[in-house]
Amino acid sequence: MAADDLDAPLGKKPNRKKVKLPVRLPQVVAGLLGLSVMAVGGWTVVASDPYGGEPVAIVATRMNSTATASDRNVAAAAATPDQQTGKPGQPVPPPGSKVVTVTDGSTGKTQQVVLPPRGASEPQKKSAADPALLEDSPHGPIPKIAADGRKPSLIYAKASNLPADKDAARIAIVVGGLGVSASVTAEAMEKLPGAVTFAFAPYSANLENLAANAGAHQHEFLLQTPMEPFDYPDNDPGPQTLLTSLSPAQNIDRLQWLMARMQGYIGITNLMGSRFTASDPALSPILREIAKRGLIYVDDGSSARSVVSKIAGAQNLPFVKADIAIGAASSPIEVDQALARLELKARESGTAVGFAQASPAVVARINEWAMKIGGRGFVLVPISTMASAKTKSS
Repeated sequence: MAADDLDAPLGKKPNRKKVKLPVRLPQVVAGLLGLSVMAVGGWTVVASDPYGGEPVAIVATRMNSTATASDRNVAAAAATPDQQTGKPGQPVPPPGSKVVTVTDGSTGKTQQVVLPPRGASEPQKKSAADPALLEDSPHGPIPKIAADGRKPSLIYAKASNLPADKDAARIAIVVGGLGVSASVTAEAMEKLPGAVTFAFAPYSANLENLAANAGAHQHEFLLQTPMEPFDYPDNDPGPQTLLTSLSPAQNIDRLQWLMARMQGYIGITNLMGSRFTASDPALSPILREIAKRGLIYVDDGSSARSVVSKIAGAQNLPFVKADIAIGAASSPIEVDQALARLELKARESGTAVGFAQASPAVVARINEWAMKIGGRGFVLVPISTMASAKTKSS
């Protein structure tokens, strides 16, 4: 016991001075945390660990023994510095490949792309196309005029079974939207006569086989190309739609993507497109590209504002504009009424063109109608016959 405790009066506690620490407890904790962070950071710098403590797996690799010689050449060229610049060298394209400058249909940027030799990467699909009428593109083969001047629109056209009476009124029917529904497409292949022209939407997974099947059934066919409607994007035709807001180079890139989806078609037709087909600046480069590749253009007649007829002549492009449009939602009675109007138009002018969107009702009614029109003085012809007639008369 301390001395002052003995001297203190009973019942009273001695006065003791409180010891004050120089820093508070929170400051001590903060300091310790700071030191921990500095220690970890210092270790990272000293250890030169680029992964910052993340789990790392190290795997030994080697050149695949099954790699082709061209693959190894490309890898070696990329790893070997250029003797003049000291920078990595440019890859050596495989033998038989091509280097082309392409425009991206989405961004408008240009870049060089190496096209591998045809058949080098994927097995070729069944195709209805003549190789002499194909040109390689960044998206795949697309139509072209052959070196001897042959055009796809003429080579793939089907013969017209014209009657002895040359004055018989001619009617052409295009059935579009095929390739979307497998059942409707199969029904059209089975029931519709060869003189009915088919138009395939570009998004089916087996377009090449459908095209080959159509050709085997003696049908001419067209490629439907999605184009911008007035209510786009609320009403969107699909990927790679041609837009008035894009540059001509971007739209041509998109057109070539669509052209590469299948082969053997005689021409192009619009899928929607009320705004695009009304725009001369947007449409002119597209029609020029179509004419350059030896194809025809068919306007489905859905838009009264279309300027195709004004532009096509200047582009030396064979074209047809449908007189009567038949929607996929049409009832059997509505289809019959549209076909009756088509007959009336043919009687008045000697020719008429109908464009129908595929549905079970449309296929059934056109099939029944086509079997009877011969007795009423009409002849059903492929669309190429109409394109030729209109080109000669224009």
